[in-house]
Amino acid sequence: MKQYFVPFKELRSLTRGEKFAVLSLIPLYFIVIGLFLQPINEIIPGIIRIVREPDVLITDYFAVGGIGAALINAGLTTLLSIALLYFSGKEMDGHTITSSCLMFGFSLFGKNIVNIWAIMAGVVLYAKYHGTSLKRYLYVGLYGTSLSPIMTQMMHIGKFPAPVCLMLSLLLGLAIGFVLPPLCTHVHYAHQGYSLYNVGFGAGIIATVVVSLAKSFGIKVESRLIWSVGNNTLFAVLLMSLFGCMIASAVAVRGKTILESYRRILKTSGIGGTDYLKDEGGATTVFNMGVNGLFATLFVLAVKGDLNGPTICGIFTIVGFSSTGKHLRNIAPIMFGVYLASFTKTWAINQPSPILALLFSTTLAPVAGRFGPVAGIIAGYLHSSVALNVGIVYGGMNLYNNGFAGGIVAIFLVPVVQSISDRRARARGELSL
Repeated sequence: MKQYFVPFKELRSLTRGEKFAVLSLIPLYFIVIGLFLQPINEIIPGIIRIVREPDVLITDYFAVGGIGAALINAGLTTLLSIALLYFSGKEMDGHTITSSCLMFGFSLFGKNIVNIWAIMAGVVLYAKYHGTSLKRYLYVGLYGTSLSPIMTQMMHIGKFPAPVCLMLSLLLGLAIGFVLPPLCTHVHYAHQGYSLYNVGFGAGIIATVVVSLAKSFGIKVESRLIWSVGNNTLFAVLLMSLFGCMIASAVAVRGKTILESYRRILKTSGIGGTDYLKDEGGATTVFNMGVNGLFATLFVLAVKGDLNGPTICGIFTIVGFSSTGKHLRNIAPIMFGVYLASFTKTWAINQPSPILALLFSTTLAPVAGRFGPVAGIIAGYLHSSVALNVGIVYGGMNLYNNGFAGGIVAIFLVPVVQSISDRRARARGELSL
């Protein structure tokens, strides 16, 4: 065992290709599992159902196409996204990991191998129009596929022939992709990085405009609830095995120095723009991802929630952002805030929308990281109410519903908390008027 615990500086750095290959192990892991969990002759029909079925919130692909088909759809969509980043020349950074984990998670309930490409094409068009490199906007494009359900929904209008619906879907996707980069850059200034799901906030604005236009033309958009149950034991084993292996591998690579490095991560606020891969290296980042993944999985099980497509997506969103801002110290207060809210409000924490709010509320992790656990608990408490009510304005068309809600909470809460913090600092003589 002694040979494994060599100083981190002595280890050979992975090549660019090796880094992307390691990242690809996550979707490959679930593709292999998917092949074992569903008969081969059912997987392709299941994927076809996933592609064709309306997928506004909440549509669990485990229930639509079967567990195997859902995992393979998610794995393939993620591998295609990783390949896009690799062949575009992007260097591996924290957002490479984050965007890939989000593509995997949300491809379990909303994104699929077909409906993401029109929006991506719109981002390409934006880059071409401005004469800039596509690499600059790839992450925005991948995150912006949160609006992919709009593409599928346009195919189910019913008022027009299928070719017309297809054309409208493609044109709308191009338009969405084109407006995403400038809008998401602008809205970041509103919450100052205290909501990590910045594109989710921008996407919520776009979805509100699109759905409002649709309704004004008599097109009805309704949310839905397709939610699978009964798979907790299976996915508890699969997820905890994966996250346990991530932790063990990280310790094997970096050795005892990983704890010192991890402590540095725990001291950060996690505000938007953080990159743990750049600051602390791959081993510590993977360690942080594994720890957060285990914590989120156990939290869901502890409150008797269901492990299915949507909740696994929430877990992988936490895991993905563990490379760009989330850690145990700043996500726990937010989640406990949502949990405490369940004792005072009209819903139970293990119901579909509340359990998703519990997981996705960690978009506000920087609030707890910057202002402390009490502010984090308050943020989580407020978020639980906002997240469960804002979706009505866009009928579930924005998969990052909690990103939109988190942006609202951050804009509302941060100036108030900041003013209290400044007042205390002035009282201590640490800040002048």
